[in-house]
Amino acid sequence: MFDHVTIRVSDRSSSERFYETVLHTLGVEQSHSDEHYAEWNDSGLAQATAANPPTRRLHIGFAAPSRAHVAEFWRVGTEAGYRDDGAPGLRPQYSDDYYGAFLLDPDGNSAEAVHHGTVRDGAAIDHLWIRVADLEASTRFYETVAPVTGFRSGRELPGRTQFACVSGSFSVVSNGHATENVHLAFPATDNETVDRFHRAATAAGYRDNGAPGERPIYHEGYYGAYVLDPDGNNIEVVNHNR
Repeated sequence: MFDHVTIRVSDRSSSERFYETVLHTLGVEQSHSDEHYAEWNDSGLAQATAANPPTRRLHIGFAAPSRAHVAEFWRVGTEAGYRDDGAPGLRPQYSDDYYGAFLLDPDGNSAEAVHHGTVRDGAAIDHLWIRVADLEASTRFYETVAPVTGFRSGRELPGRTQFACVSGSFSVVSNGHATENVHLAFPATDNETVDRFHRAATAAGYRDNGAPGERPIYHEGYYGAYVLDPDGNNIEVVNHNR
């Protein structure tokens, strides 16, 4: 589902240490690090700046290969001094076999390890929960871009709308205090899909945050476009042309 998800952090070294510590327990190792970003497959972080403040109030669920991995994620994290946000256990309100544990990262975002029957291989992120100020407005935004981003239109649940594809999900969740300053990028297999995403969003009145085009600062052939969701989060569709 995700090409990448990037959060901004108050203290890069502290946040990088947190994610290295807990993701290692899930078999997820750091895949890239330079002066700009640290990455673990489809999950990444960057130092916050005045122009790009820290990400707040995001929930990110990481795929765990087994329940034992979930328990180890929580044990290692709490023993390292990170804040507990929910001990390992079943959460049948999500599904019968949903087994998760929760920690808070240094900026207070919720990081979860989860194992269930549909956990996918090859990616760090299983799901996101994004808190929104206006559930109807946010649902409408993501339904507008859904046809060109590879996920199904929303499934309405109490207090939230879930968007999913075969390889993951994210939910927009009704909450008076919205998630701030998260960057979500969805993959495309051709440049025209990137163009169609930007056209559909801006034609519907959503805010442009970067017209379709190549971004060689990332790598040769990187072709992306950006719009802002109703809470100001940066949403991208990208074709890597690789």
